[in-house]
Amino acid sequence: MKFKNRLVPIVIVLILLLAVVFILALRADAKQKTPRIEAGIAEVNKYGNLILTVGSESMTALGYEPGDVILVEVGGAELLMPIGTAYSDVDSGEPVCCYKTSSATGTKVVVLAVNGGNLAEKLGVSDPDAAVTISMAEKQGYADEYELHRLTASRSNERADYPKLSDAEYANFRAVETRGMGKGTLFRSSSPIDPALNRNAEADKALFDAMVRTVVNMADSEEAMRQYADYALTHYAACDVLALDMGTDFSGGEYRQKLTEGLRFIAAHDGPYLIHCKEGKDRTGFAAAVLECLMGADADEVVRDYMLSYTNFYGIEPGTKPYELIAAGNIESTLARAFGVPSIRDGGLDLQALAEAWLEGCGMSRDELAQLKLRLGADLGGLG
Repeated sequence: MKFKNRLVPIVIVLILLLAVVFILALRADAKQKTPRIEAGIAEVNKYGNLILTVGSESMTALGYEPGDVILVEVGGAELLMPIGTAYSDVDSGEPVCCYKTSSATGTKVVVLAVNGGNLAEKLGVSDPDAAVTISMAEKQGYADEYELHRLTASRSNERADYPKLSDAEYANFRAVETRGMGKGTLFRSSSPIDPALNRNAEADKALFDAMVRTVVNMADSEEAMRQYADYALTHYAACDVLALDMGTDFSGGEYRQKLTEGLRFIAAHDGPYLIHCKEGKDRTGFAAAVLECLMGADADEVVRDYMLSYTNFYGIEPGTKPYELIAAGNIESTLARAFGVPSIRDGGLDLQALAEAWLEGCGMSRDELAQLKLRLGADLGGLG
């Protein structure tokens, strides 16, 4: 009887080992059967993303699926990256091969990118005619991480799909209410003028209700901004607006220079203020986090405000694994890299001093920072 009792766990271990070997064998076989893909670069967009000449449907037909890890060769450079369906399928600063639907043409495209970075600069790609070679590195080697990051399946641009949200929440419009920030002074939002997310009317109404006077638009150029349908009829158009047309590489000189320009614009104009990009979660999320730190917020407050965008768009709730994963992989790691610290949650850190130092490094003077803090610290709620 004792022998039988000992035999059972041994058999279970052997079965599990055989299962692992079988799965690895299947993956190795899939890798061998997946052909290399030769492609070109159709476009290098303003964010430094590479849009390929091969479409996502063609890659899928050849065996390349979300969750796979691929080896990409571009102009002599090599880079491992997973396949996903959103830039946020990887942590901030990490590369991803993204299957997207082009908003301009409606076609299914393949985009090589860095989440919050500039892949063209990272790879040193300046020639749009550079050849791209894709090969399988590990079949479903990113499957678990992909499932944790995956958000696009739960995202909708239909107002009726968000019955529990107010119109402002649906538009990802909210006041920044962290420590040190004036009441009713700074707001953040998805775009009140770009109809791509079907949230612009709600955002524009919320902007009017908040009596916003000054807007920093991180997404559009002046020309593109004024070409949106009915732009002149919006409440937005009556505000003092600065159009920055910023990229998403938070560590890049262009982002830092344009953010500095936007903050100087705020310091020189009357509030209440609105900062926004397209969704109001990435470019806006980082800028808001830096300002929150500047005004005295702690790490918990910064993360809580940042993650409200993921609750509004995707229903990601606090206390869940995706919530913690996204927070750690995005705003926490991005701020840590910007501030040059291992973690923004390290005890004893002075986030306010770190934010001041980072903004000084972007070109802002102490006097400009003092004026900005004076503007953002004033209570403007209820002012006409």
